[in-house]
Amino acid sequence: MATTERPTKLWPTLEVLSPIPSELSPSTDNPDVLEINLGPNHPSTHGVLRLVAKLDGEIVVGLRNELGYVHTGIEKNLEQKTYWKGITYVPRMDYLSFFTGEVGYCMSVEKLLGLEVPRRAEYIRVIFQELTRLHSHLIFLGTGSVDLGGIALLFYCFRDRDHVLDLFEMVTGQRMHPRYCQVGGVAEDLPRGFEPEARKLVRYLRNKIGEYEGLIEKNPIWRERTVGVGVIPPDFAIKMALSGPNLRASGVDWDLRSANGGYGAYRELGYSPVLAENGDTFDRFWVRVQEMRSSLDLIEMCLDGLPSGPHIADDRKVVLPPRHELHTSMESLIHHFKIVTEGFRVPAGQVYVPIESARGEFGFYMVSDGGPKPWRVRLRPPSFVALESIAAVANGHYLADLIAILASLDPVMGDCDR
Repeated sequence: MATTERPTKLWPTLEVLSPIPSELSPSTDNPDVLEINLGPNHPSTHGVLRLVAKLDGEIVVGLRNELGYVHTGIEKNLEQKTYWKGITYVPRMDYLSFFTGEVGYCMSVEKLLGLEVPRRAEYIRVIFQELTRLHSHLIFLGTGSVDLGGIALLFYCFRDRDHVLDLFEMVTGQRMHPRYCQVGGVAEDLPRGFEPEARKLVRYLRNKIGEYEGLIEKNPIWRERTVGVGVIPPDFAIKMALSGPNLRASGVDWDLRSANGGYGAYRELGYSPVLAENGDTFDRFWVRVQEMRSSLDLIEMCLDGLPSGPHIADDRKVVLPPRHELHTSMESLIHHFKIVTEGFRVPAGQVYVPIESARGEFGFYMVSDGGPKPWRVRLRPPSFVALESIAAVANGHYLADLIAILASLDPVMGDCDR
């Protein structure tokens, strides 16, 4: 933050609202309170949300979240599908950080199975998790700029988002929701030519991110709309269970890619989280811009140190046989058919696996009764938790600032309505 001048840090006093932490009720002494409805179209274009705001003039004195407009029932759907078929559902929750959902789900099943994933597959997973983080943060930055009255960044970010999705298409044939992650590893190895294209993208985005940073940090209108607005103190962020960039913007050093040694290939990459210190709307944008740089560094490290070996575990009970065997081996064809139709059985037990999505801690709680389907699935979405804090944070701010605060929290409503 040395490149910008910031006001003296004075943390506001924010209390966790009671009894409902997502609802702010105005004083009954003021007869001039006006109630207005924002939505159910999301005022920050991340999905479908209704905010009922109560205003004293232009000042927010009351706020109520109303969710559930796009409820998909993904948790219950997962309980009705075999473990193999369930992979397809999870990316539809946080559809901007889609590959992270695939990885978290597969890691949960692998933990129940006690299945070890090859190192090459772990590195490939990190590459695509960071590509997905770039994809999500680019959309966040572009749509956030529209919320603050500027449209240029939207065009730039969506242009560069397409370059990220080109790599997904190159490897999987799909631009979004590729179902590339599989229990035991990834569906296919990286194709010839992927590495030079990925390095080309890294070089390209390094220059573009510098341009984005300049447009944010040196724009007086942007700074006027974000600096000192919607400050979240670190103690309040922890009490409200915030995670991801929203937590690290308040200076709290917690990132699941490095906390407790990390997970997957992150354990070997020595990742250091990006932290800010003021916890305002500006910092929440700034942290995500810097995280895009960190994602490029991680992708480059994975490409430099990509191990040789298999891309998926050699466990014929849960892993599909190689495609070329289906033409020559009846046993492989039968095995393939049984996994796809009947699934595979997972030992009884329960696990909780948290991973670091673009929005924070995406947690997977899964219970197995020993059958081919989960007995219970419960997902911990970071967007749902983030929205619980907006009522307290927006209290006393202008209505226009409410939109900026909401955009900086980066919620995706599919992540909430699950």
